[in-house]
Amino acid sequence: MTSHSKVRIDLVALFAACALFLSTIEYMIPKPVPFMRLGLANIPLILALGIFSNREYFLLFLLKVLGQGLISGTIFSYIILFSLAGSLSSALLMLMIYRLFKDKVSRVGISLGGALGSTICQLLISRIILFKEATYVIAPLFLFSGLISSIILGLFANEFIHKSIWYARLKETTV
Repeated sequence: MTSHSKVRIDLVALFAACALFLSTIEYMIPKPVPFMRLGLANIPLILALGIFSNREYFLLFLLKVLGQGLISGTIFSYIILFSLAGSLSSALLMLMIYRLFKDKVSRVGISLGGALGSTICQLLISRIILFKEATYVIAPLFLFSGLISSIILGLFANEFIHKSIWYARLKETTV
């Protein structure tokens, strides 16, 4: 393994650790509905766009999902399906939006796309596995909360990208 490869792996591990930290913080915040989450652990995924290769990005996604499953104690339950499917659809959409519209869409738009993909995917799984027809009752609340939280996360990511010296240096060395 080259020293460059080791640095890249270490960087993915750092972003994954940040995702797990934010996930832990999020689990401490009271939720009006058990499955509702703010998506704080997606901030490292949003920031990783433009820094990581596709392979590194999906490694980060996988570490995030497995880590969240370990932290929440859901790794061996059906709930991991919600996390895995929602996070995968979110990561795929955010990566696709970034790669196709890099200079035309801000991190707010990317975050909105990811939240919409995640929410729709989780609602579909919820309809099949858990709530059946009652999914339509919770859908507006989940879509609205996803909209609000993704805007806030995207705004934070935009500010971080524009103001962080560390991020600017990181982007210079990785591009």
